[in-house]
Amino acid sequence: MTVTRATAPPPETAARPGRGTVVALLAACHPLPAAAVTLFTAVLAVAVGRGAAGCAVSAGAVALGQLSVGWCNDRADLRRDRITGRPDKPLAAGTVAPATVSVAAIAALALCVPLSLASGWLAGTVHLCAVAAAWAYNLWLKSTPASWLPYALAFGLLPAFVTLGLPGRPWPPLWLGVAAALLGAGAHFANVLPDIAGDLATGVTGLPQRLGVRRSAALAALLVLGSAAALVVGPAGPTTASGWGLLALTATVLLATGRGRGRVPFLGTLAVAAADVTLLLARGAGTA
Repeated sequence: MTVTRATAPPPETAARPGRGTVVALLAACHPLPAAAVTLFTAVLAVAVGRGAAGCAVSAGAVALGQLSVGWCNDRADLRRDRITGRPDKPLAAGTVAPATVSVAAIAALALCVPLSLASGWLAGTVHLCAVAAAWAYNLWLKSTPASWLPYALAFGLLPAFVTLGLPGRPWPPLWLGVAAALLGAGAHFANVLPDIAGDLATGVTGLPQRLGVRRSAALAALLVLGSAAALVVGPAGPTTASGWGLLALTATVLLATGRGRGRVPFLGTLAVAAADVTLLLARGAGTA
């Protein structure tokens, strides 16, 4: 795959203020994964019995955190996205100004702090650690062999953020944190698959880029399958029929999407995550 240098507008004329700025900002925040993570949080909050207010507060905090992370990511990748020619990226396409995205990222991060702490100081601190891990990925760890670690840490902490907001501040069961961490790490490998060639051309050498497409795709599938397995066999008692069905569905989806091109493997990961949260909701408060 040959990477060509795109002709990008100069920074001072790249953006057109007032023309679809809100739409461009929404496109720059990585809306699909941001919505998926926020929905996962809301479903988990319902499952553990946070109540309407608790669900709204926890989902809102995560939504703001995701917005800040997405905007930070696109702002940090602006130079690389222009080099590789990414018309799907509003910043690289010149439909929104870099300063606008920077301000939006910082504002979302600032609003995320009090909303996270509204669930309690311990729960809020846990969530802010997850957001800090994601920012560390954008600004530093993305180009290191530890690129998977922020994903595993941030996803693994999400269940704790939700359950620590309950009376008595209980920690979630270990199997739930492990399942979330494995899903996050798998999502990292699946998400970067279509960008590996361009990443290498612009100096991004995280673990997936070092392993290559084939090995990263296989590892992504194994991690996501491990996440589903932890979710199914982790809870006490015999494995239910719905649990075995989830494992079978996971394996089928991964086989069907693992060799796909573009964003297909990542969409397969999102489909598995949707099945996971459905099972969590069906189990209800037993997850806490």
